Amino acid sequence: MDRWLGRYSEPLYSIMRLIVGLLFSFHGMQKLFGAFGGQPMVSNPRMLLAGIVEISGLLVAIGLAASWAAFIASGEMAVAYFTVHAPGGLFPIVNKGELAVLYCFVFLYIAARGSGWWSVDALVWGRPSRVGGLAAAADRPA
Repeated sequence: MDRWLGRYSEPLYSIMRLIVGLLFSFHGMQKLFGAFGGQPMVSNPRMLLAGIVEISGLLVAIGLAASWAAFIASGEMAVAYFTVHAPGGLFPIVNKGELAVLYCFVFLYIAARGSGWWSVDALVWGRPSRVGGLAAAADRPA
């Protein structure tokens, strides 16, 4: 079966990476600067570290070292889920951890896929940033 949106996969991936990275960075701006209705939490070392990692969503958004930033962000979201949300119940819908789970797996996908063609990495290096052996598999036609 031919994928009718397949021809747009690269621009759609780049738009997804941009939106997810920006939304994630807003959480960091809340923690670090009190932006967007948040409260600065820099006195708490865990929240300070979380805010710094979340600001790295800007790297994901523009596609600069997006694999590394997304991998770290994915790990942060896994830790956040198991330390903050999981004690509140078994299922994410019960413990209000859906967003942490969603971010975790979207960032894991971005870490595996790389920055893509519409990115600063592609602009600077002339090619998209990809992780190790995944480049050959990703470049094969579907």
